[in-house]
Amino acid sequence: MQALLDSIGYNSWVLPALLVIPVAGALLVWAHSRTVKDATGAALAAGERTARVLTFAVLVLEFVVSIGLWWSFDAASSGWQATFVLPWIDSWGARFSLGIDGLSLMMVLLTTLLMPLAVLGGWTSISKKVHAYHGLMLLLTVGMLGVFVARDLFLFYVMWEVMLIPMYFIIGIWGGERRIYASLKFFIYTMFGSLLML
Repeated sequence: MQALLDSIGYNSWVLPALLVIPVAGALLVWAHSRTVKDATGAALAAGERTARVLTFAVLVLEFVVSIGLWWSFDAASSGWQATFVLPWIDSWGARFSLGIDGLSLMMVLLTTLLMPLAVLGGWTSISKKVHAYHGLMLLLTVGMLGVFVARDLFLFYVMWEVMLIPMYFIIGIWGGERRIYASLKFFIYTMFGSLLML
């Protein structure tokens, strides 16, 4: 398996791909929502089913792409692996720098395994604003994975914020009876934590 992964240069593209795939999926879900925005009845149900299937397929693809990290990771080697670096905001010294270590490997694999299961868990219970929910789940995936693979502190902060925004809306729109209270509390605590990180 390692030879196959090396032959396709897996370690050079896997981490940015794990961030791009859900963004592309969210854009597809959004574009699809524009085509069914005035639909009713059976057409609306079919459009919602398409959003669910598309999101699930994107997240399964994400898991399949990430599973190669298990084979390509060298536990005997110290330091970051599967690194990817691009210049980003030179004046601030910020770089788009990604990498994994033993802990982030486990968190990435856990995230890519649980997100499709989370979509399956909400398959029938999410009945309003289905496209928005699934688009936000994909953006949440980007934020979580970005937090786990960021090697630059500014990139970590940006990904942390990217994760919080969809979570706020998911709690506030699709939460339980006290969802507004919960989302405001979530917002206050996480923003306070974010300010401390700055």
